[in-house]
Amino acid sequence: MLDTQTKEATSVSINIRAKARQRDLIDQAADRLGRSRSDFMLEAACREAEDVLLDQAFFTVDAGAFAKFQALLDQPLPPTDKLRRLLKTKAPWEK
Repeated sequence: MLDTQTKEATSVSINIRAKARQRDLIDQAADRLGRSRSDFMLEAACREAEDVLLDQAFFTVDAGAFAKFQALLDQPLPPTDKLRRLLKTKAPWEK
């Protein structure tokens, strides 16, 4: 049985099929970041995998902690000048 360090150091192959336009898009993005296609794809896939797993995480809290959480949601923070400025700022794609 391999220990965790050995598993992390062992390189394995992952093969996928893609359409030419998908490959070209990935290559263009990877090139912009100065990365290889493999590095770009692996990082993107791992980031998405972590998001999926975190979205599936189940958290439990006692009734008191949940009541505090609900109270915070029910009482939003008062508006500030900084928030007002932010809400008035146009998004970059609206400029």
